[in-house]
Amino acid sequence: MSAGGSFGGARGFQPRPPEKGVFPLDHFGECKSIKEQYLECLKENGSDSEACRELAKAYLKCRMERNLMAKQDLRDLGFAEGEAPAPAKPKQQQDKPKRRIETEGYLAGMKRFEDVQE
Repeated sequence: MSAGGSFGGARGFQPRPPEKGVFPLDHFGECKSIKEQYLECLKENGSDSEACRELAKAYLKCRMERNLMAKQDLRDLGFAEGEAPAPAKPKQQQDKPKRRIETEGYLAGMKRFEDVQE
């Protein structure tokens, strides 16, 4: 009995290359500092990529200049020349009262136990 199709080896499956081609890894860390700045920006802004657009643009330019990705017009990648950065989104209100479950935690079945005790 053949196990070729039983364990994910679908017969006739033809792998497809990525849409934008092959992206070599940055083995020599040529764009590492920009990448780290971008990741730090994401952390500081709660993963809001709009706040870090200029760093993303700089990272892509760096990769293109060093032939780590195919050279392409940045407009095709969603960046317009001279575009103003998007306005920052307002953060959620901090003065909103927290629910009991957020402050004290949750233990399964505890509500039922408390109801019986009273």
